[in-house]
Amino acid sequence: MPLESNARIVSELAKRGYNAEREAITLLAGASEPTLALEATVEHAPADALRITTEHVRAVLDDSRSVPDYDSGSDNNTSVSTPNEIEQNTETVDSSPVEIEGSTNHGNDLVDGDSHRTESDPAESDPAESDPAESDSNATDDPPRDSLRDPSRDPSRDPSAHVRDPDRRDLSVGNDMTGNSTGTGEYDDFVRTFRDRYERLSKVLRGRVNHRPAEAIASMPGGSDASMIGLVNDVRSTRSGHWLVELEDTTGTFPALIMKDKGLADVVDEILMDECIAVEGTLADDAGILFADSLHFPDVPRTHRTGTADRHVQAALISDVHVGSDEFMADAWHRFTDWLHTPEADPVEYLLLAGDMVEGVGVYPNQDEELDIVDIYEQYERFAEYLKEVPGDTEIVMIPGNHDAVRLAEPQPGFTEELRGIMDVHDARIVSNPATVHVEGVEVLMYHGVSLDEVIAELPEEKASYDEPHKAMYQLLKKRHVAPQFGGHTRVAPEERDYLVIDDVPDVFHTGHVHKLGWGKYHNVLAVNSGCWQAQTDFQKSVNIDPDAGFAPILDLDTLEMTVRKFA
Repeated sequence: MPLESNARIVSELAKRGYNAEREAITLLAGASEPTLALEATVEHAPADALRITTEHVRAVLDDSRSVPDYDSGSDNNTSVSTPNEIEQNTETVDSSPVEIEGSTNHGNDLVDGDSHRTESDPAESDPAESDPAESDSNATDDPPRDSLRDPSRDPSRDPSAHVRDPDRRDLSVGNDMTGNSTGTGEYDDFVRTFRDRYERLSKVLRGRVNHRPAEAIASMPGGSDASMIGLVNDVRSTRSGHWLVELEDTTGTFPALIMKDKGLADVVDEILMDECIAVEGTLADDAGILFADSLHFPDVPRTHRTGTADRHVQAALISDVHVGSDEFMADAWHRFTDWLHTPEADPVEYLLLAGDMVEGVGVYPNQDEELDIVDIYEQYERFAEYLKEVPGDTEIVMIPGNHDAVRLAEPQPGFTEELRGIMDVHDARIVSNPATVHVEGVEVLMYHGVSLDEVIAELPEEKASYDEPHKAMYQLLKKRHVAPQFGGHTRVAPEERDYLVIDDVPDVFHTGHVHKLGWGKYHNVLAVNSGCWQAQTDFQKSVNIDPDAGFAPILDLDTLEMTVRKFA
């Protein structure tokens, strides 16, 4: 077939099990007969080569006999074999849990190449929308237990029928603040950030309550019905066991009292400082306080309908590679990238990496004792080499994390030009944390996940825990903000726009950071925390972190079903 573009050359090499250096691709594209040059290069490459280098191509092009004498249609047209496929476990998995919760389940439920698939819950077809404040605050739309099946038994997922066609791909990025930072750290910058947060999230809530500004409520007569939307300025318990919540809007503050006999205790447990909520109730006789009858979060509508791709294509969702650490699992990474070169992985045309590409330097006490590579630039150079193992025609999107060499305050820009140059592999898109990635009709919200620590620390264990990180993600979806609480462990950078607000409901919410594998559906949004590629460090032992390492969630973009593969 004619090779009219660099992308076609990359695709053809990937079919033969090869990556390639950028200059090698350019040389092939510039050859007088690109197809013959490619075939000759593959023919003459060393048998153990996985990457086509510039030297391989030049050796062929410089030999005047190599291309003219090569018959691309002859029986001698061979290519190196792709790496061994990971052996498939074909036993039924119907008895396994839908959401793998904690590493204790992984050893029994997932083996090399084994997989679990989740599907949408048929019960979600009811279009009626309920009031989040009146419903079970933990209600989710997780798929039923019997929806798991072995994907190798699904005839519609025949990898031999898949054709990797770069021309059919559709990928764009939104909410990328790289190069657009405006904050100087001045007080007015913070005011602008929180004003923007309030204005955008209050619009979501105004359709649910008859909002009045704080100054207007203060002038209303006692006994009046009133509703207010505001940022949570304070939450405290009274001696009688009630809760006093102070809300702030652009006009001032006003207190709301939530009585313990109103049945709202479960909702109060979920309130975080600085998040935007709405309260409805009745003013006291002296109009000095609002007795709350209901409380609303911005939340994700139960009627949310997801987008899907119009063809069978997949995305691998990974995070927390931590190259440079003594505990980086290189063997597991090699098994993963080897698998990506197999026919079974042909549909995996996208790789979405949610931060912490490297281990970093000075991130936690005595980290230097656990480093395999002590220079941060060498860490990124080594990471780039590992990334080259991914098929060259794979579309890659990466965001930074708290171990990466960017500012810790969120939103985090997508690296300096120097580091972007080091990681410029396969034309990877390096964007900010967070960012929204539009992939063939599916909206994926990528966020590294530092605020999950805050959510897990502040909320009851049944609502958020490290063993079930996806439930903490549900809370961020409910609050429509990836880092609502200011002044705690999560550092927030003041910008004219609050890039951490979840304006549009995503179809998939992808995070990392906590090194735990967990996934489930909340109001039809698939929340995925993808684990890590780093075994337990001494520091993690000291803080009781037992990581889920070497897993790769594989998302079907046409159905939003997910398969989790284990490579460790």
